[in-house]
Amino acid sequence: MNKFVGKHVVIAALSVLAGYAASAQAADVVGNAKAGQGKVAMCIGCHGIPEYRTAYPEVYRVPMLGGQNQAYLENAMHGYKKGDRHFETMHAITASLSDQDIADIAAYYAAQNGSSKNNPDK
Repeated sequence: MNKFVGKHVVIAALSVLAGYAASAQAADVVGNAKAGQGKVAMCIGCHGIPEYRTAYPEVYRVPMLGGQNQAYLENAMHGYKKGDRHFETMHAITASLSDQDIADIAAYYAAQNGSSKNNPDK
């Protein structure tokens, strides 16, 4: 195997191992919907309004989060926090969230269904 290909294989293997380590660390965090209810005040202003569209930094239709898959929501928030997903407002909000906050918020929204978009206790 030439040196060029060998280096890329090693880099790819290290990247995969780093990903497993990160997901193993995140797996230790368990979301709590009740705790998440107290952490969504900044979310409800946009994600709690049906058909809401934001005009900054561009016109964007804001999705309702109630009933979404918990893992998807966690991955999305981590993506905004790291800058992998690009929406400045979401990056600013998620930058201050801990892994536990993200897990709790995701659990809160995942616990909702179609008739309880803003309150999982309904």
